[in-house]
This record gives sequence, structure tokens and C-alpha cells, in this order.
Amino acid sequence: MSYKLPANYQFVTGTSLDRATLVKFMQKTYQELFPEQNFSHLAITVEKYFSAQTPVWWVEEKVENAGAIKVGCLWVGNGIDQVNGDRHAHIFLLYVTPEHRRQGIGKSLMLLGEDWAKNRGDRQMSLQVFQSNQPAINLYSQLGFQTQSLWMVKSIS
Repeated sequence: MSYKLPANYQFVTGTSLDRATLVKFMQKTYQELFPEQNFSHLAITVEKYFSAQTPVWWVEEKVENAGAIKVGCLWVGNGIDQVNGDRHAHIFLLYVTPEHRRQGIGKSLMLLGEDWAKNRGDRQMSLQVFQSNQPAINLYSQLGFQTQSLWMVKSIS
């Protein structure tokens, strides 16, 4: 395992009791990019897709006299390669709170997810990233991700 966290941080495996926290983390990541938008609908995504087959890992910071607070998460599920039909790991969410970024937490979470995918026999991982999220694009490129396709959207309203 090549992923290590800075001192005072620890990995915690999520449980089904983490639904509300997962929704909050999803809302935080989208609100950073789209601050005027309401993301209450993300609760439906979590309700529909969060299960024992789609694990979540948390990074907690140990805080003196306060226990531990969640500062990052990785939620992984299944994708299907539309070219060859193979199931593979798909990153639903990677999020690290702004004040804890650039310390290797996101990279460590991604490497943890990669090990999970390898251990279950996956040969690839996929994710979606907004074109405007350059820090995330930089991290994913550093970890070996390459653009395979572009998701294009047209407003018809």
C-alpha cells in the first residue's frame, strides 16, 4: 500500500449510517463549482446508489479534545466500459475540504480506491471531472488518468 496520510489523519471505512454525511460532502463539492445552485437532489443519488457494493472511505483528522472530524472522502462504485463491456471501478466522489487540501489526502484516497479496484479484479478506473476544476484534473493526470471521451451538454430550454 503506497498511500500514507499526514500525521493526525486516519482512514475510516464508511457504513450505511453515513448517508447524510455523504450527501453533505457531495453538496459541498458541487457548491464550490456552482455556488448559486441548489443541490438537495443529490440525496436521491445517494439513496439510489450507495450500498455495500459502492464503498465510501473517510479521512478524519484527530482533533485534541474534540475526537475526529471528517475532512475528506472517496465514494467508489461500478461503471461499464461502453467499448468493451467490462465492469470497472468508477469514482462517484472525491472530496477534501479546502483547508485540508494539498497535503496528499486526495491522492491517498485515490490510491486506496485503486487498490480496492485491483483487489476485486478491475482492470481500469473511471471518473468524471468538470473541465473548470483544474486542480482535480491535475491530480488525476498525475495519477495516470487520461481523457477517453468528452461529455457534451446542450441546453434546450
